Amino acid sequence: MQPRMLTCVTAIAAVCTLSISIPISAAQEARQTQRYYVFNLGDPGGGNLAAAASINNIGWIAGDALQAESENLHAELWVGTPFDLGTLGGPNSVVAWPNKNNRGQIAGIAETADMNPLNEAWSCAQANFLSITNHVCFGFRWEAGVMTALPPLSGGIDSYAAGINNKGQVAGWAENGVHDPTCNNTPPVNQVLQFEAVVWGPNLGEMAQLSPLAPDPDSAATAINDKGLIVGISGLCANAAGSTSAEHAVLWENKHAPPIDLGNFDGGLAWNTPTALNNRGQVVGFGNQQGSPANSFNPIGFFWDRAHTIQPIPPIGDDKQSWAWGINEHGQVVGQSFNLITGAARAFLYENGLLTDLNALIQPNSSLQLLLANDINDAGEIVGFALDTNTNATVAFLAVPVYSGNQSFAHLGETNFYSKAATESGRRPFAGTFSRFAIDAAHSK
Repeated sequence: MQPRMLTCVTAIAAVCTLSISIPISAAQEARQTQRYYVFNLGDPGGGNLAAAASINNIGWIAGDALQAESENLHAELWVGTPFDLGTLGGPNSVVAWPNKNNRGQIAGIAETADMNPLNEAWSCAQANFLSITNHVCFGFRWEAGVMTALPPLSGGIDSYAAGINNKGQVAGWAENGVHDPTCNNTPPVNQVLQFEAVVWGPNLGEMAQLSPLAPDPDSAATAINDKGLIVGISGLCANAAGSTSAEHAVLWENKHAPPIDLGNFDGGLAWNTPTALNNRGQVVGFGNQQGSPANSFNPIGFFWDRAHTIQPIPPIGDDKQSWAWGINEHGQVVGQSFNLITGAARAFLYENGLLTDLNALIQPNSSLQLLLANDINDAGEIVGFALDTNTNATVAFLAVPVYSGNQSFAHLGETNFYSKAATESGRRPFAGTFSRFAIDAAHSK
């Protein structure tokens, strides 16, 4: 079994200065000697793959863990100790996107025991699970030990939950009953039904459909902030996972507003995907680079705000691709710089106009090579996945900022320091969002 992730990494301490003018806060300007202590979060599922995809301001870390002697992933929560969130009766579940909720609510995806009557693979298995099982998959909202399914639109079979805000509103996408001719229904993809961006909640049973960017037939929402701003994609049905489903990166100013095109680098062809936004309305994500072959996966990270529109976050050094995955209220951005040809990959931090390899900022005696940073909270704590050079396992990590001089965490907002008691041990690998497409792209070259 091959894990769906960007393969081997050479940890090179590199810093790349960007030529984009993005405003920074006074708090960011004061940070001059920031370093991180990195922790290995362990292997709670008993398998050899896991993920830390999200961290909120009270220190909750969410992701997934491979179960022992299987290809099944279960959504995982670390609240000082790991906790298996279970599934909706099927083999798999994960938390795959940053969750910005500090009130004990988590959004993710989970399979049910039912088989898809149209034999669809759906977004869950195509982008997040290790194998395509053709089980029905729903988005879920988890709270107080209960995983509640978030339904599809009328006539649909599947749904997908990505982000959640502090009001309990969940952003995602859901199928309806329309047999969309722009879908790719060639096995193993076999997508048949149209899907649209939706917001569930804040109360269970509430669901609002968001319109795609005209004349696109399909859309998906990936993140929502506390002010009700929503970001996502608009395009063709295609594979229901990236590619031409993401011809356009878009923003909805509320559940009832038409979407705004955030711009692109490739003329609006494929893989233009916002991944996160903060309450300041700053958006990060990735989009295909100019001149990319049609439908190919060739992303570069981006930062967007109303003042500067879309700006690239170039890769580090000799890397050819990048993508941004998380942003906090201070405008700190995390993601990955990588090269599909060589297989090199490294987690990055973007702030103060600098893109920095996180490996250059952690303790020198760590056994971890940080591959991807998936989320960052307002205390500057970062989660993602890494290669443990002691075991050759791919493990999840938590990186806690450490400041020299008289600086402290006080000005960064509330945080939970339970992680200080953790030890840098254990094993935790990861099957990353969309990483199957990165592997396919690398093998096709």
